[in-house]
Amino acid sequence: MDSERSRREEALRRESRQGVAEGRITRDDMRRAAKEGLKDREEERAGDGLYGSSTSDPIMPAALAELVGTFILVFGGTAVAVAAILSHPTAGAAYDSLAVALAFGLALAAVVAAVGHVSGAHVNPAVTLGMASTGKFPWKSVPYYLGAQLVGAVLGAVGTWIAFGGPGRTEANLAATYPAQGVGDLQAFLLEILITFILVFVVVSVATDDRAPAAIAPIAVGFALAVGVFIAGPVTGGAVNPVRALGPMLVAGDLTSAWLYILGPIIGGVLAAFLYDRTMAA
Repeated sequence: MDSERSRREEALRRESRQGVAEGRITRDDMRRAAKEGLKDREEERAGDGLYGSSTSDPIMPAALAELVGTFILVFGGTAVAVAAILSHPTAGAAYDSLAVALAFGLALAAVVAAVGHVSGAHVNPAVTLGMASTGKFPWKSVPYYLGAQLVGAVLGAVGTWIAFGGPGRTEANLAATYPAQGVGDLQAFLLEILITFILVFVVVSVATDDRAPAAIAPIAVGFALAVGVFIAGPVTGGAVNPVRALGPMLVAGDLTSAWLYILGPIIGGVLAAFLYDRTMAA
């Protein structure tokens, strides 16, 4: 019995060696080719989106990541802003303007670290349209991203309403952004272009260029958003993001000057993406 099994095994080994000699494909060859093909496919798909994400991945998980990421950004930032407006103290004095800018910056850094590899963590139509306009993001995916970002922003504003109740909506307008007293729409419009240019320029530079260290990306984009809010907060409220403005406006029921918070950031984002892509990209 054992000798018969040994003879069969030896015959199979001889056939395998003969197959290799004659150029036939063995099972090991097939496994090796499959592994190499899978590796080539992964390399082909990797790295074509922001923060190492892939634009060829299924759209629904990416859109869901955008929705959740935008919710975190808007809820985290507007909740702190409403607390500051209503002068609600925590373990000491109430929040101030510094807390608001830091809250938005820290929220964005956390979102980039959490879902950057899934969707690219755009969480901002200015980023999405800037990337699409330079060919770094497929136009067919743009409606899914924009829709998810708007829904996430509305849910974030609803979360702030839940957190602070009626006064959060009626007295603080859920931290919706409006031009400050004495500031005209044109001035606010131009400032939103400038501060969104800063944010998107940093996003594109650290998230699409392999020369930039990947580990610094969340911190860099978070700081860039905080800088924008520091600059424009006293003038426009510092939206730097069309849906960050629209979400609270829609839930608060006041769309005053909404156009400038939509067009300004989009123009600034597209300009920044084009500048980096045409003059500095590797």
